[in-house]
This record gives sequence, structure tokens and C-alpha cells, in this order.
Amino acid sequence: MVSTRTCILPTSEGGIEYLLVGRDEPVTVFAHGLAGSISTTRPFGSGMPGRQAYFHFRGHGASSSPESAWTYTALADELDAVATHVGATRALGVSMGAGAIAHLLERVPDRFERIVLALPAVLDTPRTDVALERLLEMGRFADEHDVDGVFELLLLEQPGEHRDDPVVRNWCMDQAHTIVRTDVSRALRTIPHATAVHDRRSLQAVQAQVLVLGQEDDPAHPLWVSREIADLIPNARLEVLPPGGILWSHRARVRELVRDFLA
Repeated sequence: MVSTRTCILPTSEGGIEYLLVGRDEPVTVFAHGLAGSISTTRPFGSGMPGRQAYFHFRGHGASSSPESAWTYTALADELDAVATHVGATRALGVSMGAGAIAHLLERVPDRFERIVLALPAVLDTPRTDVALERLLEMGRFADEHDVDGVFELLLLEQPGEHRDDPVVRNWCMDQAHTIVRTDVSRALRTIPHATAVHDRRSLQAVQAQVLVLGQEDDPAHPLWVSREIADLIPNARLEVLPPGGILWSHRARVRELVRDFLA
């Protein structure tokens, strides 16, 4: 089952592209954020023991893009399908991926033994903040096939001290192309208005060990969401990173936190 090449997991709505690397137990599934990818989540699994399963949500990579709506229910189903297929007992989700894990936990509180929720963005109330307006504007640019417009909005979400960094700018441009030139653009019509869970109190039933990674001064991922999740889940621990981007300024620290927690 271990491979360095991606495979396709057949589902009732098409196929899900996934990559399984490493050896032995435990198995951890990694769920990316909106317009993210297998490659953007792999840094979180660097140096971890066991096997790591990375996959593409619908419309991303080589995964199918079903006609059904983009909802956290659909994303949680895809996450669960991959986790079941590879025998994952642990999970890490970033932003939208963290929301998909939370949605799955609302349905099955004991689904995973250990969980990392990185930069969760929403709970059970729709967003009404500046970040929502930026996502909706991004959707309008995507509908107009305006890569540069999406790029500029993505760049504004990055820490000011990193906006001139060629690596950051290239990342934003790659994301912009993904949003405009693939079915990921469809997600911007529904996901910004969606909630990850129906009732945040459902997370109180989760008994797994949970690490929540929040970040100061990140409008796209309000710190209060991370704090609320950590307060709701009995065995949750919150780590708040300073401003600067968790994989720009704090990559080494994040890797250390995740590796130690999931080891």
C-alpha cells in the first residue's frame, strides 16, 4: 500500500486522489485548505513516524469535481473515505480541512485518537467579517477568470513582512491559478457562507487528544475560533503562534509541535 505515487480512491461521486508515504503505524490523514494541495500539506508531516496519507478534496488536483454542492458534509465524507481506506487513526486539517475534521467529529466524536486542527476558520455561525468579504470578492474575480485579481487578494492575506518574498508571491500565484482555472472556484460560492459544525457544543463529546494551532493577527483564521475549540474539547491544547505565517515565519516550530504531538 505504501507508494510515492498518487492513487485514485473510487467513490460514488468519482475519485479522490491520495498519496500514502512512510511505513508502519500510526497512520495520519492530512486535509488541506481551500485551493491547497497534497504538496502544501506535506510540510506538516515532515519527520513524522508511521504513514502519512495526503489527499485532494473535490475539484483539487486529480480528484473528481462532482456536481453536488461544496459543503462541509461533502468534504467530511471525502476525508472519512480516505481515512477509512488507509486505516488512519490520526488526522491533521488546515483551515477548510480543519473544518472538515470538525464536521466529521460532530457526527463521530471518537473517529480519531489524535487530531491537529491548524488555523480553523469557522464554527457554527456564518462569517460576517472582512475575510468573508475578501473571499466573496475573490469569487467574483474567479468568475471573471482574473488571475491577477485573485493573486492580489491572496497576497493581502499574507503577513506584510513576507509580501515581497518571491516564495510567498509564487505560492500566491499558484493558488490564484488553482482557484481560477479549476473547479475550486465553485467552492467560493458556498464555503465562505458555510459553517463547519451545526452546534459547537457537539465538540464537547470528543475525547481524543487535540492540538489546536492558532495565530495572532490572522483575519482569515480568527484566533477566537481556535480558542473556542480548545475550550470546548476536553483534551484539547491550544498553541498560539505569533504573527508571520505558520509556514513562513514559524515553519520549524510548527513541525516540531506537530511531530511531538503525533509521535
